[in-house]
Amino acid sequence: MNLTNYYWYFKSAIPSRICDDIAKYGKSLQDQMAVTGGYGDSKKLNKNQIKDLKKKRDSNIVWMNDRWIYKEIQPYIHQANTNAGWNFEWNYSESCQFTKYVKGQYYDWHCDSWDKPYYRPENPQDPSNGKIRKLSVTVSLSDPKEYKGGELEFDFRNFDPDKKRNVKKCTEILPKGSLVVFPSFVWHRVCPVKSGERKSLVIWNLGWPFK
Repeated sequence: MNLTNYYWYFKSAIPSRICDDIAKYGKSLQDQMAVTGGYGDSKKLNKNQIKDLKKKRDSNIVWMNDRWIYKEIQPYIHQANTNAGWNFEWNYSESCQFTKYVKGQYYDWHCDSWDKPYYRPENPQDPSNGKIRKLSVTVSLSDPKEYKGGELEFDFRNFDPDKKRNVKKCTEILPKGSLVVFPSFVWHRVCPVKSGERKSLVIWNLGWPFK
């Protein structure tokens, strides 16, 4: 799929008090070690699996399903989808992921979508059944003065070895309350945090597979 825009951003769109409310709420809940596809429940991993996982991703997360959070963010997802010219059909948002990165933590190169749609035979009524991740959104909940490092980067060649490396730092998301929306198949990473704490919120938005 050829894209004119690989991401669409809104600077300082979410009010600071809302960012603080989300961060405070996230910190009040029990966090867990973040995993990637294929690892399953982080509580069931052995030491070798954890060591292998942390070569790819090292952060702590909390899951949220609160309507007031979606209400704040979803309008920007719709707007970005239109403004960027993607016009992807989507109709469901997964749980919000509140993420904390402290010194040394990061998330290496990855994309949020998979080759196959969700398949949940144990729960046919699950609204994610048969759908794929189409649009990802990341919201910056921290003031940039609170941490160093932790840059969000995109690779627009999508890891095609035949294409020239094309990495872009998403500096537009640095101001607190800024958010960036991008197709879930675009490769990206969070660079290691050098000091402080970087807080963010991620939501994946689903629709039927592309035709």
